[in-house]
Amino acid sequence: MENGNFSASKETIPLLTPFSMRNFNLSHRIVMAPMARQRSYGNVPQPQAALYYSQRTTPGGLIISEATGVSETAMAYENMPGIWRKEQIEAWKPITDGVHSRGGVFFCQLWHAGRVSHRDCQPNGEAPISSTDKPLAEDSSNEYTPPRRLRIEEIPNVVNDFRLAARNAIEAGFDGVEIHGAHGYLIDQFMKDMVNDRTDSYGGSLENRCRFALEVVEAVANEIGSDRVGIRLSPFASYMESGDSNPEKLGLYMAKSLNRFEILYCHMVELRMKTASEIFECSESLTPMRKAFQGTFIVAGGYTREDGNKAVAEGRADLVAYGRLFLANPDLPRRFKLDAPLNKYDRPSFYSSDPVVGYTDYPFLDTTD
Repeated sequence: MENGNFSASKETIPLLTPFSMRNFNLSHRIVMAPMARQRSYGNVPQPQAALYYSQRTTPGGLIISEATGVSETAMAYENMPGIWRKEQIEAWKPITDGVHSRGGVFFCQLWHAGRVSHRDCQPNGEAPISSTDKPLAEDSSNEYTPPRRLRIEEIPNVVNDFRLAARNAIEAGFDGVEIHGAHGYLIDQFMKDMVNDRTDSYGGSLENRCRFALEVVEAVANEIGSDRVGIRLSPFASYMESGDSNPEKLGLYMAKSLNRFEILYCHMVELRMKTASEIFECSESLTPMRKAFQGTFIVAGGYTREDGNKAVAEGRADLVAYGRLFLANPDLPRRFKLDAPLNKYDRPSFYSSDPVVGYTDYPFLDTTD
């Protein structure tokens, strides 16, 4: 299997130029985005994940893991991995070893689902925790249990869960962590005013709503070092009924506030990705946030090869994250280099529990060019 070598490229496209991300010297700017795969039986990563991630590793390429639960209360769906138990830490080690053996850089995405959960996924069948007690509407495929609003004295315990998970991730061999502050999960539930209806110091004003997110960033950065910490944000998205009345102000406030912790990167989802399945045309951009944030800026959201090259060439992003294209094309950087045809992704197998189908069976290019 080819894992990519870019030195022989006849044409150097912007996505395949090197980039220095502080202590990490990346050979190209194509990032594997975090993607839930639901193949970690009993919330423990499985041996097949080592093949899945190593297939998509290139020397000097950045890979971000699937969402990984920080505690028992973090879980939302079956077969999502965690990193709060010793057994989970040990299970991640051969997976991180596989990525490193191919020269990759591997970050663990730390996640808490908040109200996007059901009591069957919670310890002792309890209600999920959130910034609010407002329930999510039921849809055709998921049933959510109404959440319990976190008491103010409980919030430090959840911050601590992220801190301990970050320490565990480093023990498991990850190079760093990405805090999942996007897509309607717990941190987003605090930040967005269409969800957060608190009247205490964690609700109301923009500063109060962002307090929890920034406390998590600070705790994690203090635990493992700011140069190992990134965060993913989606201020413009309304996933899981988590929208905001002034998303640009929210995104800008977070971008500026993150600078004081000197974290490694900010990974932001494009405005056009309002929901998980739709991409909208829009004239707005992430440029104000890109200018405000002083670290590495990663963009995501339905990018093509052409879009990604343009974003890098125009200075709108340092790195571009690809999800579904990277899933279906384990040798995506090589295909971009050669401008080769891309495999189509198979949506029905995204969240299957099959250890091979839709997971490690996507074909590589046959050519050795």
